[in-house]
Amino acid sequence: MANRYEVTATKYRPKTFDELAGQEFVVSTIKNSLKNGHIANAYLFSGPRGCGKTSAARILARSLNCEKGPVDGPCGVCDNCRAISQGASMDVLEIDGATNNKVDQARQIKDEVLFPPQAGRYKVYIIDEVHMLTKEAFNALLKTIEEPPPYICFIFATTELHKVPATIISRCQQFNFRLMSVETIQEILKKICAENGIQAEEDALFLIARASTGSMREAFNLFDQVISFSTGNIRSELIREKLGIAGLDKLNAFAQACAENDAACAFALADEILASGVAIEQFVIDLAGYYRSLLLLKNGITRESLLGYRPSLFSAKALETYDSVRLEQALEILLNCYRDTRYSVSPRFELETAVSKLTWLNKWISPVELKNAIDNASANRPFQKTVSPNTASAAPQNRAQNFSDNPPRHPASGGLSLAEEFQRMVDAKEAAAPAGAAVDDEDVPLWDSAVNKKGAEKETYPQVEQVRSIIPGTII
Repeated sequence: MANRYEVTATKYRPKTFDELAGQEFVVSTIKNSLKNGHIANAYLFSGPRGCGKTSAARILARSLNCEKGPVDGPCGVCDNCRAISQGASMDVLEIDGATNNKVDQARQIKDEVLFPPQAGRYKVYIIDEVHMLTKEAFNALLKTIEEPPPYICFIFATTELHKVPATIISRCQQFNFRLMSVETIQEILKKICAENGIQAEEDALFLIARASTGSMREAFNLFDQVISFSTGNIRSELIREKLGIAGLDKLNAFAQACAENDAACAFALADEILASGVAIEQFVIDLAGYYRSLLLLKNGITRESLLGYRPSLFSAKALETYDSVRLEQALEILLNCYRDTRYSVSPRFELETAVSKLTWLNKWISPVELKNAIDNASANRPFQKTVSPNTASAAPQNRAQNFSDNPPRHPASGGLSLAEEFQRMVDAKEAAAPAGAAVDDEDVPLWDSAVNKKGAEKETYPQVEQVRSIIPGTII
């Protein structure tokens, strides 16, 4: 019978603690406890999927039952190590917590722990997805976990620590596993390619590592799929087609069109990207990641693993046009678009609306900038009244009397009050208008008007022209 193909995730599963990449704290702590002979009754490994929890549990089981052990590094060649690696050891029992979650299975474990190991030094129970056990099953194991026989060791693994009862956590040594960095995954994939004679571009491996989101198992699965259709030469273009993502060159062209306020070009590029097979949600995700990278670059972050690409590859036009405030607004537009597409009548309409907003992003004015402009205009107006404490505490009739005695004067009216200047302009317009024609108050400039619709005089007038001079194109 021909040998069965072995997937990369199984073939390159860590055999020792030194091969367990990305979990330095967990490795150093367990190795030191093994050297000193401080073996706990139970261990609890928690963390995201595919980061090495089950592999670490098997390595710990081999370290405990190795013929040279307990040691911090199992030999891997003795009978016990080989039996555990092959899953044939009677002293290491792997239990799926999702299917063996009833109280009857927990009681069976309580009965089995009374029998000592057959070949090894310890009888190890590895319960994966332990959070799936019922409350009754957890309660049945409490006493056994707290005071087991000296030859018993429990190793629990879970991806949802919050579902494990506190009574169980308090009886275990807990180790939190972390997601692996993009650089670590990329280096591991590079070594595998070198060992198997596979040619791969750096950008291609980087895309695989980034798409795995920190899970080594997902990186291996994606790596196997890419090898199947790449015929021994992994290229970044093939990865983009496989993942259905937009390339950086297209994102650069799109961002540059938006920076130049070229809506027609931006819509055409968006349609081209969607026509190439990229899903709308994925396109929004790619755009959000792109503008996030621009925001990081604007704040001095040049780390390639955070940006996704080398800093020199991003559009210089977009970096020059946008500041941090506009890039934050772009991210807000895209994040809202991603949320709205799930409940929209047409996700494409949501995307095109977001594209339209991005094309005039450089003209967008934040509320803080508008407030600062108005504050500056108010501070610079020539006839702003200052109110003394005595005046502020005066009666309303006194304030009205002071206003009538000292009405505000228009700067270009030759000393006339605002009401007088307004009346002068109305009289001039009536004199120039045909007989019987109504006066159009809309022709009177807003900054010249000192009387509201009820005819009451205003104490101050809005400095609209000053605001317009500070922010050209502002609509007030």
